[in-house]
Amino acid sequence: MQIDLRSDTITRPTQAMQEAMWSAPVGDDVFGDDPTVNALEEKAARLFGMEAALFCPSGTMTNQLAIRVHTQPGSDVICDKLSHIYLYEGGGIMLNSFSSVKLLDGDRGRLTAEQVAGAISPEHDVHSTVTRLVSLENTMNKGGGCYYDLDEIKDIRQVCNEHGIPLHLDGARLFNALVETGETPAQFGELFDTISICLSKGLGCPVGSLLLGTADTIKKARRFRKVMGGGWRQAGFLAAAGIYALDNHVERLKEDHARARAIGTMLHRKPEVEYVYPIDTNIVIFQLPNTMLAADYVRRLDMLRIKAVTFGKHLVRFVTHHDFTDDHLAELEKQLAKI
Repeated sequence: MQIDLRSDTITRPTQAMQEAMWSAPVGDDVFGDDPTVNALEEKAARLFGMEAALFCPSGTMTNQLAIRVHTQPGSDVICDKLSHIYLYEGGGIMLNSFSSVKLLDGDRGRLTAEQVAGAISPEHDVHSTVTRLVSLENTMNKGGGCYYDLDEIKDIRQVCNEHGIPLHLDGARLFNALVETGETPAQFGELFDTISICLSKGLGCPVGSLLLGTADTIKKARRFRKVMGGGWRQAGFLAAAGIYALDNHVERLKEDHARARAIGTMLHRKPEVEYVYPIDTNIVIFQLPNTMLAADYVRRLDMLRIKAVTFGKHLVRFVTHHDFTDDHLAELEKQLAKI
């Protein structure tokens, strides 16, 4: 049995999702007449209580579109040093928006209002960049899937309001946080100027992310999406998967979280595992001793038909997902015992 824990992006559409996809009415999204894309965008905007949404191929694109809309050349974006927008989007902040970053050192990637307030560039200092955006990530990938306390986000929102700075959320795994906290999408829609949500991670779609914001913001983002080559045609087949996922795959994320915690219990018993990050959602990060390289350990796992990724010189990451079942969990325990 092959066990793939590299990412929650490796899932494949269920049969029911495929049926929804192939029965979807489609049009040409660049012309704005794909009814299923339009329905997905309207559904997502309504869910978050926001004015509009834009369906895109990837979360990297939705994040980068938000940054491009909110910033100007020579400005800066405040984010944590572990942020996906900084580490894993190909230098897009610089390349697409000609902007710099103010990197902060948060708690497993989570910032405080005090940190944000202290990082805002002086508006009239000609030696400095001008802060034009604050970006948070929830859940935090490099932080082991941890999530924000909503009150802290409210405090950060207040700081942004006082300085007239937009607040963006990289919510690629936001629904993982919501099923744990019981908070609603609308609560987040009230706090952020733009939100990026991913459909192709825990929600199990083959492709796609959404950017949410005001009608004017999404209008501008749609133009930049075209400039980036992100205009697509009969995208309704993919949008139908998103509609199905929002209707059927959100609550089941709790199953992924339970299996991630079970993996954590296994790892705590392993002598070669020095530390396991707290497991809040579906991401498991564990540390090996300094005498053992993560790359070597991942190769050993691969020999046992377990796929994982390195997350640092001595860190390994597992991510649970829709295609990782209880049978896979039992097999994982069996194979880990061989190391």
